[in-house]
Amino acid sequence: MPEKCDRDFECSSCEHKDSCQAKETDFRAHLNDYSDIKKVYVVMSGKGGVGKSMVTSLLASHMRKAGLKVGILDADITGPSIPRGFGIKTKAQATEIGIHPEISKGGVEVMSINLLLDNDSDPVVWRGPVISGVIKQFYEETVWGDLDFLFVDMPPGTGDVPLTVFQSLPVDGIIVVTSPQELVSMIVNKAVKMAKLMKKDIVGLVENLSYFHCPDNGKDYKIFGDSHIDEVAKEANIERVAKLPINPELANLQDNGLIEEANIKELEELVNYLKSQI
Repeated sequence: MPEKCDRDFECSSCEHKDSCQAKETDFRAHLNDYSDIKKVYVVMSGKGGVGKSMVTSLLASHMRKAGLKVGILDADITGPSIPRGFGIKTKAQATEIGIHPEISKGGVEVMSINLLLDNDSDPVVWRGPVISGVIKQFYEETVWGDLDFLFVDMPPGTGDVPLTVFQSLPVDGIIVVTSPQELVSMIVNKAVKMAKLMKKDIVGLVENLSYFHCPDNGKDYKIFGDSHIDEVAKEANIERVAKLPINPELANLQDNGLIEEANIKELEELVNYLKSQI
């Protein structure tokens, strides 16, 4: 059982392939025979409460309105919110071929732990390895059918779940969601460094709660302070930046399961880029 190996041929042809300690572990998840996904994009944030799930839902809705086949894998196992934003109240069903995702009114396929729990408010008290295993199962065992895009809504931070997703799923790019606070530049840089470490490209940076546009006087107010997003994007060589205003109407749509009715022009550049990748 060699601990080091300098041979040039494939492991599959090596006499030590079953006992070798030097070979790399294959963490890749594999789709079932009933699924085909062209592109996988991860939506992540360095901290919670910045609207990551909302941005995921908006991107998926916009792509679906463009006539593309879209799904969302809700990887935020301990804090799932995707089904509520789409107004999905029914539970996912399993058959002999796999788990069937629920489908929103607009045609977005959704798989979330909340679609399997008896009650949406039931807590998920699992350790990291169990959560990581469930996410791989969602990818492998869900009957996605033919999708142009699968968006993965991540929990905040750079822990077990992002590591599992980046090592296991064929991620084509990352969208980072943030907010205007001063400390955000540090948090975004953590996400940028993790992306580089995992050899993944950040294709867009979305600053939520960027400003409030007052309908009475037409002025913009920076409720959470000056934005530093352009400097962060330039430093990290991120080309596409979107700044979403504070929008009470948008929050109301999400809370009432009507997120697909929203039309956010600030995401147009990012949406057009994603569409161009098909």
